[in-house]
Amino acid sequence: MRMLLAGIMIVMATATHAHQAPSGFTYEPYCCNGDGDSGDCQRISSNTVRPGQEGYEVTLLSGDHKLVTRRHVFLIPQAQTRESPDGAYHLCLFPNEDTVRCFYAPRLGF
Repeated sequence: MRMLLAGIMIVMATATHAHQAPSGFTYEPYCCNGDGDSGDCQRISSNTVRPGQEGYEVTLLSGDHKLVTRRHVFLIPQAQTRESPDGAYHLCLFPNEDTVRCFYAPRLGF
């Protein structure tokens, strides 16, 4: 029974791949498709982010994120924001450039 459970755990661990941010932390498997080359999760410039009372406004132009080909304005509620382990902003777009899957932000000081 233990061997069966160990085998299931190994299969599950290899089936849910996530990739790492340049600073070394691993994006949560839910946030990306697990293909490190797809560019679905990546660091974004703080110049593209405006914090507010309710959350964040993220404005991206082509080139601000590997998947972005046109202007986007995303409103991301504070409740859906994950704390960034490296103190930078990161955005995961999946399954396409129109869908924010995860947003990581530094801890706010207010």
